[in-house]
Amino acid sequence: MSLRLSLVGLAAGLAFAAASPVLAAEAGPKPPAQSWSFSGPFGKFDQAQLQRGFKVAKEVCASCHAMSLIRFRNLSQPGGPGFTPSQVAALAATYTNIKDGPNESGEMFERPGRPADAFPAPFPNEQAARAANGGAYPPPIDMLAKARTYTRGFPTFIFDIFTQYQENGPDYIVALLTGYKDPPKDFPPLLPGQNYNTYMPGHLIAMPKPLNDGQVEYPKGPDGKSPVPETVEQYAKDVTAFMMWMAEPHLEARKRLGFQVMLFLALFAGLLYFTKKKIWSRLPEHASTH
Repeated sequence: MSLRLSLVGLAAGLAFAAASPVLAAEAGPKPPAQSWSFSGPFGKFDQAQLQRGFKVAKEVCASCHAMSLIRFRNLSQPGGPGFTPSQVAALAATYTNIKDGPNESGEMFERPGRPADAFPAPFPNEQAARAANGGAYPPPIDMLAKARTYTRGFPTFIFDIFTQYQENGPDYIVALLTGYKDPPKDFPPLLPGQNYNTYMPGHLIAMPKPLNDGQVEYPKGPDGKSPVPETVEQYAKDVTAFMMWMAEPHLEARKRLGFQVMLFLALFAGLLYFTKKKIWSRLPEHASTH
């Protein structure tokens, strides 16, 4: 009976896997896989890319989206964008409307930011955010890289187990930011506040196209030119990498610890094996035959 149930379950799983490409096609094209410096068991964040991504997030995304789960001081911690403590203090001080209190009179007040403060949200609450965006709520972006994903289908997800592919969220965000197109001729007319996006489920999104070529000026090199192109595609990859860091700021430490644990387990297994061989070698040969 158990064997029959197992065979039925296997058949059902294969049937679902065979149907998954159809479901994916109905939901829209799959986001193309990107090349990320932080992918794989030994991947690390590109510090220069994180700094560029922070600039895009600060100048473009932060006007609507909150990122209140990180503090200014996190920008100078190991494994992050690599800003100096003085740069972080100067950055925090540019935010002059940090709410604090109560003071001795029992009243709340505003003050310049400090490195220990969180990034202030653009709206005081969700209702205010919806009112300013035509009823749509701009979600916080500090955990978005972990909260968004898509189905890669069979048999790709099996290979992902061995390659440790975990970049579904970043790949999807890049595709979404670069997926704004004119709707096809057979697509229903867009209502006010609606925008067509190739990779958005249903293809309708309330957020207008946020990025345009040349919108954010990157730091220039010695030759007076930016080391990377100031294009929508580059902006999308840079800000997505920064969002990934916000979602997992200790990614490098986690991978380093994981490698150390695996190395310890390998050495420990070797010691156990040779210990077992040493102990059993003391027994007479005929003892193993009884």
